[in-house]
Amino acid sequence: MKILIIGSGGREHALAWKISQSPKCSALYIAPGNAGTSQVGQNVSLDVGDFDAATAFIRENNIELVIVGPEVPLVEGIVDHLNREVPSVLVVGPTAAGAQLEGSKAFSKAFMARHDIPTAAYAEFTTADLEKGLSYIKTQPVPIVLKADGLAAGKGVIISQTHEEASEEFRQMLSGKFGEASSTVVIESFLDGIEFSVFVLTDGTDYQILPVAKDYKRIGEGDQGLNTGGMGSVSPVPFVDSALMDKVKTRIIQPTIKGLAKEKLEYKGFIFFGLIRVDNEPYVIEYNCRMGDPETQSVMPRLQNDLVQLCIATCKGTLASEQVKLDARTVASVVLVSGGYPGSYAKGKVISDLTDHADGMIFHAGTKSRDGDVVTNGGRVLAVTSFGTDLQDALKKSNSKAEEIQFEGKYFRRDIGFDL
Repeated sequence: MKILIIGSGGREHALAWKISQSPKCSALYIAPGNAGTSQVGQNVSLDVGDFDAATAFIRENNIELVIVGPEVPLVEGIVDHLNREVPSVLVVGPTAAGAQLEGSKAFSKAFMARHDIPTAAYAEFTTADLEKGLSYIKTQPVPIVLKADGLAAGKGVIISQTHEEASEEFRQMLSGKFGEASSTVVIESFLDGIEFSVFVLTDGTDYQILPVAKDYKRIGEGDQGLNTGGMGSVSPVPFVDSALMDKVKTRIIQPTIKGLAKEKLEYKGFIFFGLIRVDNEPYVIEYNCRMGDPETQSVMPRLQNDLVQLCIATCKGTLASEQVKLDARTVASVVLVSGGYPGSYAKGKVISDLTDHADGMIFHAGTKSRDGDVVTNGGRVLAVTSFGTDLQDALKKSNSKAEEIQFEGKYFRRDIGFDL
């Protein structure tokens, strides 16, 4: 089977690494990919937003399965486009209607309300509602959570500690702080608990749960500083026991899948449930319409199934006949980032000591090949992933390998998993 993965980050390298192991995969292409994906497949110079170019490549190369990694093309309707233009191709990902779960915070909150899915209390406001929103803020206990309605590259969430700060952030967001993404702002009650990530594959009727993970978004150790796309992840999560997962299944996953079907939102792909445990009860913080990054780098190594087979079952509506098998070992991923990230940073720094990792693997994110070297090409550069007998063992191995790898301005958090 000839397979195309769309995307260029650490998530796509982890997916490509896993798919390349499948006996069902005869050829693997990654568009546009990175220096790491070129080790397991063939990179293709395509813009993820150019749906016509993707269609032409699929036709010319007889692609049979497409997996869409990032959220932007999903929200913009790449699945609808491919279903229409190359209907014989299997595509993993929701239609634009289904991708609203991530594409619009206001939509997802209303969806949860319609289907009695536990989440924080909220209200939404636009520029026309500025004064109403400011009045609403004054009535809320602090801290107050403000979310840009649309996609903001993982940076559209503000947690304000005072009413004054919340009011100022609210004004800035409606004035374009996150561009069109914050033309509508969702104001939420703050939930105090510990977060974790649950992933499922769904064919629109049935689902299979993938390994549970936990990621770390803040740039600084101890979860301090600015939000990033993710500084590390671990799987499994020690506090997520069978009792908690039973609640997640019955109160969150099943109502979500049934809700999608009831509202006729076509969905064949991954759903990420960003969850928080409050007094041992699970609540939804957010949905994503694809796999998370950097959680994928911890989830895929623990998945013992043939991912291509799971994807085929997803597209053909036969997921109920599959059974997910997990590696019992712990996996920890530590992300190496460019100096200055998540603010401005330089690119093109040569990466050295990028040798094989005996205890796991190195997933590339912001990298490219240049004159025989691998150089930095993004804020998040690499994810060092290790297997361990327990969390401390896995983290020790990842941190040790992260120390070895060198590039100018390299930074990584040495405390991933500190709260576990």
